[in-house]
Amino acid sequence: MSSLSGAGTLADRYVDEVVRHVPAGQRDDVADELRATIADTVEARGTADQEAAERAVLTELGDPLRLAARYADRPLALIGPAFYPAYKRLLVLLLSTALPVVMAVTMGLDVLDGKGLGEVIGSGVETALTVGAQVIAWLTVIFAVAERSGKRVEAVGREWTPDDLPERRAPQRRCTAAYAGVAWHALLLALVVWQHTAKPYRTAGGERLEVLHPGLWSGWMWPVLAGLTGLVVLGVIRAMHPWTLRLAAWSAAVEALFALPLAWILHRQEFFNPALLESVNGSWQTPDAFYTAAALGVLAVGVGETAKHFRAARGTR
Repeated sequence: MSSLSGAGTLADRYVDEVVRHVPAGQRDDVADELRATIADTVEARGTADQEAAERAVLTELGDPLRLAARYADRPLALIGPAFYPAYKRLLVLLLSTALPVVMAVTMGLDVLDGKGLGEVIGSGVETALTVGAQVIAWLTVIFAVAERSGKRVEAVGREWTPDDLPERRAPQRRCTAAYAGVAWHALLLALVVWQHTAKPYRTAGGERLEVLHPGLWSGWMWPVLAGLTGLVVLGVIRAMHPWTLRLAAWSAAVEALFALPLAWILHRQEFFNPALLESVNGSWQTPDAFYTAAALGVLAVGVGETAKHFRAARGTR
């Protein structure tokens, strides 16, 4: 089949994406079997437009991650077949990129505090375990909520198509771009909870402090967390569905739920833990202009994102 022989055809890219997710010992056999299946199915269509036939066959085969799971005899029941591919890709992205950054920052702060090598390494391991567990737990809850929201992927998103295949030489580029916003909001969510439970800052007297104001947990922190959770859920849906006016309206509501309480907290200068500021700054006081600028910045970003989403929704009509 001439349409399958090129080095960069859709079929080649599809096979590459499938075999990346099966055990190494099965890859050659799976690749040969899958190429033969695609070629035979395209030939059986008996159409002159083999490129269109190839695209139709790949669309029927579906998401390569799900097909790889069937070849490897791995069930996709943790989240469910509709959302599991996105869940796995985002989880790998977060644990392989964001988690090392958090570890490096924590260990760097310990070095600046003059701690010994053993304490620095121990702090890094503790951070990795704590933040990693938070990421896994929150991401699992968020995807479970998205899947059980009462709408199937066919209703809120779109089916996989060959256009979703990554470029053959850069398989992670499309995935990284699609989930960058989701990864950022999920990381923020995990960090907020982690700093509250782990109290990562230690004073000269050995007292452990959280970074954010402890009083927020009796009020304003909850709408902020709800807004972050909503942003992650909408990001997951957005990764499978183009912007619509309804989706943009939901996005505006979630942006408001997150940005308005956060801006109010910054305006009232209740964002950071006062005990932390006293330990770090001593007699120096953070200028009021800092909090004002931060609050205005949060509002500006929220308004800008909302406007961008509505423009995108109008563009797809």
